Amino acid sequence: MARRWGNLPGILHARRLAIAGLLVAAAVVGPVTIAYAGQQPSVVTVAATGAATSGWVAAPTPSPVPSPASVPAVPSPGDLSVSVGGGDRNQAISIIILMTVLSVAPAILLMTTAFTKIAVVLSLTRNALGTPTIPPNQVLAGLALFLSIFVMSPVLSEINDVAITPYRQTQISQERAIERAQVPLKKFMLAQTGPTELQTMIKLSREEAPKTRDDVSMTTLIPAFVLSELKAAFIIGFVIFLPFLIIDLVVGSALMSMGMMMLPPIMISLPFKLLLFVMVDGWNLITTALVSSYR
Repeated sequence: MARRWGNLPGILHARRLAIAGLLVAAAVVGPVTIAYAGQQPSVVTVAATGAATSGWVAAPTPSPVPSPASVPAVPSPGDLSVSVGGGDRNQAISIIILMTVLSVAPAILLMTTAFTKIAVVLSLTRNALGTPTIPPNQVLAGLALFLSIFVMSPVLSEINDVAITPYRQTQISQERAIERAQVPLKKFMLAQTGPTELQTMIKLSREEAPKTRDDVSMTTLIPAFVLSELKAAFIIGFVIFLPFLIIDLVVGSALMSMGMMMLPPIMISLPFKLLLFVMVDGWNLITTALVSSYR
């Protein structure tokens, strides 16, 4: 027992040495471990056989090289080709025809309806009054357009009944719809076309003379109809100009007799023209005459 306690200082000294060695080892090995970790911060675990292995960096797996069969072939410039089916070609032609019809729609409106005569008569009335800019051109064009629709409403209704509605219901073809639409329009134009203008256009066309008026082609009838409309418009314009011309003569003679030659007669006659036009309800008379000429 005394021997055991006698060795106690040696044992404590040995323990102190061991602890000091561990501390020295930790102090030496610690910076080395940190430096090693700084050089290789990542640890790759490779699971090949079910066990984790650390400390090795796995080599990158190469991407698979596509086989020649999977690589799409780039066509050369000589291999390029464009194929258009029959349906696509017909659709493109239909679109071109539709755009052409839309581009000539204003001309069709002017040449085949009552717009021409109504617009010319309204313009002559404005000039007879001596007001070149009143009413404005937009007002006269709008009035002429709606009066033309009013006059042409029976014709448009008949065209809708015999051509447009059956075509929309796929009862007739497009060619048949065009043929049916020409019948009421042609009837209206023939009723307003004078025999002199129609005979003139038939001679100028150098075609065989038709047996009846209904056999006249549209290419011959349209210009003859326009000439007849212009002739009728100028006749109406002459009748409108007469009373205003009388007012200008009276005012001019009065100014000359008073020696007021430097005063423009239009300044004096314009109020009298407007007063006369309002008293006789001129716009109502002109509108009634224009619409009645087509009935």
